[in-house]
Amino acid sequence: MVDIGEVPEASPPADAALTDPADRLGPPMPTDRLRGWMVTIVVTLIGGVVRFWHLGFPTDKGTPIFDEKHYVPQAWQMLRNGGYEDNPGYELVVHPPVGKYLIAAGEWLFGYDGTGWRFASAVVGTLCVLLIVRAGRRLTRSTLLGAVAGVLLICDGVSQVQSRMGMLDIFLTFFVVVAFACVLVDRDQVRGRLAVAVREGWINDSPYGPRLGFRWWRFAAGVALGVACATKWGGLYYVAGFGLLVLVFDVAARRAAGVRHPWRGTLRLDILPALWALIAVPVVVYLGCYWAWFASETGIDRHAVGTKLGTKSTFWFVPDALRSLWYYSGNVLEFHEHLVTPRDHPHPWESKPWAWPMSLRPMLYYYESGPGAPGCGDADCVGAMMLIGTPAMWWLSVPMLAWAVWRTATRLDWRYATVLVGYLAGYLPWFLNLDRQMYFFYATPMAPFLVLGLAVVLGEILGSVRQGVERRGTGTLVVALYIGLVVANFAWLWPILVGDSISPWRWNAELWLPSWR
Repeated sequence: MVDIGEVPEASPPADAALTDPADRLGPPMPTDRLRGWMVTIVVTLIGGVVRFWHLGFPTDKGTPIFDEKHYVPQAWQMLRNGGYEDNPGYELVVHPPVGKYLIAAGEWLFGYDGTGWRFASAVVGTLCVLLIVRAGRRLTRSTLLGAVAGVLLICDGVSQVQSRMGMLDIFLTFFVVVAFACVLVDRDQVRGRLAVAVREGWINDSPYGPRLGFRWWRFAAGVALGVACATKWGGLYYVAGFGLLVLVFDVAARRAAGVRHPWRGTLRLDILPALWALIAVPVVVYLGCYWAWFASETGIDRHAVGTKLGTKSTFWFVPDALRSLWYYSGNVLEFHEHLVTPRDHPHPWESKPWAWPMSLRPMLYYYESGPGAPGCGDADCVGAMMLIGTPAMWWLSVPMLAWAVWRTATRLDWRYATVLVGYLAGYLPWFLNLDRQMYFFYATPMAPFLVLGLAVVLGEILGSVRQGVERRGTGTLVVALYIGLVVANFAWLWPILVGDSISPWRWNAELWLPSWR
């Protein structure tokens, strides 16, 4: 049994053969379900207060700031049109529609102002806290560590700022986290079904193991990945990463259950349903997210076939609407391929991916100084909003990743392997084209997996109840001190995360590194 707050062993005990054979499939979830949900709700409510605090500020004299200037008016146009963009003179339509649908929902509720165009971002940013608490609890089998993961995400500067911006990255992050949580539940569901087969003695009726039935959570993961791709195309990398992760989980589960041929069993029984759930379903969902564009007559490039394209082509058997969408998507891809850094005039806040894990080059979204700074009663004040990762967490990302690689390689610890897949799927693809313009906000989907990795490490520091009172007490003290450090660091950064007016001295004190200036 695993006590409340205790970290389970990463692998079965050496005497597993002497106990219930189904125990090889892993420890059960904590039994404190009611308390688990109470903790989740409390942490989520705290996250909601932090995310929604003074949400409509700052603005650029009532207009959007930074890249909000692209997506906020596009969402407003979609709201006016019923879900699609139709201004062919405004060709900067470079992402699929889902994120703009969500921004438009907030604008419909609250109007065209800061609160309206940021409302949906704050909602999903708060829901990310809920999901991370639940995912952390399932990953570590500890309600305490799930709560720790939620607190860390609340105190992450990147998640905080992007949850208060009318941009798309927080929506991509949300749907990726939804898919990740579904993958974790699917893993447990598969092992639960195999445990039944082990206990009832029919696990090896076939050398490949049993069929696992319809897996609703894997299907839900496919739906979430399709919506992620319909928010930003970066979701494609999570389709690949989570797809491989699910197959490895299936092999490991069949092996742990004692199936004679786990690899062949997975290839024969699992791979085709996985391809359907994690490739075919996302494609269908992705296309479905263009429902308003398909139904329109004036959507951008909706009738490219017959106007910009000829009616005849090699793919004449493909419906004209899909060929037009292919043409439209080709223009989007061409935009991204040619979005390179000008050698003679780079963006002052551009950064490359090697600077992201430690938040070495943040982004300044808003800056105003002097007596005109809102909320300033002095003649010399600074109001600034900066996208920056909380150093108490982000500066530990490299050691955390190194430890995760070590534990994955030497102990086959699935918890660290899972975190690595999620983190690297949002990170490594940016190295494919280093000439492209890149900014730190692209690292937003990495933040939840950084938090989960830190929570797993803190679980090891916390230790097990079986290790004794003194060891457990020391671990508890170290974890508590670290959480306090993170909270204090977040509180220090608060003014530049929300755009509060501060003195020039405080502004300079916030900028710890030369690269932050």
